Amino acid sequence: MDEPVRYRVLVVDDNTFIRAGLTSALESTDDIEVVGEAGDGREAEELAWRLVPDVVLLDVRMPRADGVSAAAALSRISRVIMLTQVEEPEVILSAVRNGAVGYLVHNTFTVDELAAAIRDTVRHRAHPLSHAASAALIDAARTGRPAAPAADPAEQRARFGLSAREVQVMDLIVRGHANHDIAAKLFLTEKTVKNYINRIYAKLGVPNRATAIVTWLGMPPGG
Repeated sequence: MDEPVRYRVLVVDDNTFIRAGLTSALESTDDIEVVGEAGDGREAEELAWRLVPDVVLLDVRMPRADGVSAAAALSRISRVIMLTQVEEPEVILSAVRNGAVGYLVHNTFTVDELAAAIRDTVRHRAHPLSHAASAALIDAARTGRPAAPAADPAEQRARFGLSAREVQVMDLIVRGHANHDIAAKLFLTEKTVKNYINRIYAKLGVPNRATAIVTWLGMPPGG
């Protein structure tokens, strides 16, 4: 009989109470194991190379090496979800550009929702963005080019070579809908939606949901 799947997580936060709380909460699940804890980005990178976790839960503001800077190195080892109180658009954009595949804000999710986000991230089913982070990301992408109008679907379709259905899917992604919501709205299976999203990523030349939103709304990388 196959061993049950266990998701290995590294928790990174300079607040020992937050680390302890997250560890206790995640360890209460049946399939998530916290394999290590770190108090700053530098320690996190050292542990990640040694432990190779599936997911790193990464705070933003920490001593020695902050989370946004650390995300660039950590994302080459594991999938990184920012887990923080920080909601500034420029911070969210920087984290995404440095390889974070999710951005969650404390007190906007339950333990079950966090556990689901970890599973979905490892399975490549979704890139978790809290509503606050999604809104901030979209706003930052738009206000980063104040003279430009909001993305026009026809122009974006021509620019990136997306099909009409792919444009529909992308528009729903921008509005913050998860894969299962998109499937329900478009009367598709979740597997079909995932296939559309993978094709969209390929055409936009991006690795994940967050950078797809930035690209779709016209914010150049690093701008």
